[in-house]
Amino acid sequence: MDDDSLAEAGYLDVPVDAGSTAGRRWWDAHADEYLDEHGSFLGPADFCWCPEGLREADARLLGDLTGARVLEVGAGAAQCARWLVGEGVDVVATDVSAGMLEAGARYDAAVGRPTPLVQADARALPFADASFDVAFTAFGALPFVPDAGRVHASVARVLRPGGRWVFAVTHPVRWAFPDDPGEAGLTATRSYFDRTPYAEIGESGAVLYAEYHRTLGDHVAELVAAGFVLDRLVEPEWPAGHDRTWGGWGPVRGARIPGTAIFVTHLGRPPA
Repeated sequence: MDDDSLAEAGYLDVPVDAGSTAGRRWWDAHADEYLDEHGSFLGPADFCWCPEGLREADARLLGDLTGARVLEVGAGAAQCARWLVGEGVDVVATDVSAGMLEAGARYDAAVGRPTPLVQADARALPFADASFDVAFTAFGALPFVPDAGRVHASVARVLRPGGRWVFAVTHPVRWAFPDDPGEAGLTATRSYFDRTPYAEIGESGAVLYAEYHRTLGDHVAELVAAGFVLDRLVEPEWPAGHDRTWGGWGPVRGARIPGTAIFVTHLGRPPA
């Protein structure tokens, strides 16, 4: 599948099953390329929430983790979890991509800091009920599945009552604009309410990549259905002096429209 040349890309309706499995293959094939491009910004053991550069060391969105058991979902190479290990936190990192976890193991060796790594689909986490106090993801899992409600339900199952769930995603308003970091990315060209995913299709007809849009209302509805209570919505501002361009993120757009939404929630009741 890796040599399946790209034939079409854009906002396309794709079969749910094909979109669900594309993410694992894409990240396996592109893990090293992604880390070569962004690894210097993310670091091997740093907790960065978003391209705006918000760090957990400053934001403390996970709260006091003293004595807490923590789960990272869609961890990639587990840079965030590895930072938490350095802070003395009991943490487990999961990702669906073996390629990303292999990169994580290399980071472990490089920094001399072993991090518990588990390959798992975020929609079916392989842990006992009520076995974690906090769960989080920074742009992991949720954008790449058509059924994000299953991720929230899976996280709710493994969290203890009152447990915290914090996740960062592309700010939904961004989907109305071209994915361009310059002036061309400042004019809305699509309906915010159009949920058609962005997909890349190979010459074989296979879905090579799929990313899904949800409105703010969609995110909240899925959280509520899984039993979560929204405590805070964080929209990081683009900091002065931060001139890095990352895909559609950069200082031109960052000065005018939000690029990231971080939902801080807790498990308030049994899922509906």
